[in-house]
Amino acid sequence: MENFVVSARKYRPSNFRSVVGQASLTVTLKNAIQRKQLAQAYLFCGPRGVGKTTCARIFAKTINCLNPTPELEACDQCESCLAFIGQRSFNIHELDAASNNSVEGIRKLIDQVRIPPQIGKYSVYIIDEVHMLSTAAFNAFLKTLEEPPAHAIFILATTEKHKIIPTILSRCQIFDFNRIQVEDTVKYLEYIAKAEGVAYEIEALNIIAQKGDGAMRDALSIFDQVVSFSDNNITYQKVIDNLNVLDYQYYFRLTDDFLQGNYANTLRVYDELLAKGFDAQQFIAGLSTHFRNLLICRDPQTSQLLEVGQAIAQKYQQMAANCSPEFLIRSLDVVNQTDVTFRQANNQRLHVELMLIRLCSIEKKKS
Repeated sequence: MENFVVSARKYRPSNFRSVVGQASLTVTLKNAIQRKQLAQAYLFCGPRGVGKTTCARIFAKTINCLNPTPELEACDQCESCLAFIGQRSFNIHELDAASNNSVEGIRKLIDQVRIPPQIGKYSVYIIDEVHMLSTAAFNAFLKTLEEPPAHAIFILATTEKHKIIPTILSRCQIFDFNRIQVEDTVKYLEYIAKAEGVAYEIEALNIIAQKGDGAMRDALSIFDQVVSFSDNNITYQKVIDNLNVLDYQYYFRLTDDFLQGNYANTLRVYDELLAKGFDAQQFIAGLSTHFRNLLICRDPQTSQLLEVGQAIAQKYQQMAANCSPEFLIRSLDVVNQTDVTFRQANNQRLHVELMLIRLCSIEKKKS
């Protein structure tokens, strides 16, 4: 049986131009290589799954490439690049600080740093989850980090920059990675779907990108899961079924009922959602996002903040035209108050039903 490779590994970027959503950082790193102004230590920080370790590996491969391209990308053909691709490079060392967080681990690293590279100019040490190092290990690391040998470059990666002591931060060039935008994630998922011969609906990919919450690795893991579920045909309905996501249509139906003051139907819809196994607090959060989306659709200046597929965006714009700003703002306030007090409620179902009744009464009070 053929070995399956998850998309997060199979389509991991191998050069700067293929990195998604971090253009300013990759340009800065390429300019540093061009000008030969490499720092002795870098700190890559940001949310999970946005490309910190990937960029560290690309940077390490590129500065050791024997024949870089005019665009300052690694050639992937020289001995240094081939050793990196074959995972046999002695120039690039990765250390997981979560499992090597003691002073002894750092001392071994310091001893290793003294050895010059066999091929290429630099020995690069990538330390992942560096915030997990103990205070004693940080202190042991300080002198080497400040004055390493000329051939040594350190790249520290972390999701929790605030846990790193200031003396370490002051010795590093700090790069803050951004959460990857939904639009960028959708484009990359489209590219992978076409490469894998997977049929898809753009609205389905939008749901996957939103569930990824700014992390490309999470989005690709969800993509693999949905591909298996949908048998290489990713549709909107299959995605919401597999991921247990509330269909937008429920929120549109409820909004119509709120505007008409039809509280009986809203209670029936809520009962239907509970019967399908949806969590009440998940429903409240989704309803809050729905009203927020309707509100931003009313102004062309904010409509670009809407992160949904084109077909659903048109539905939002049509419905937003029927809702007054006052209704949407008051609805947001009601839903937010319910969300804040939900956990303290003794009867949580009744608590949500009262919210629905209040939402139905907003337009009635005006008439």
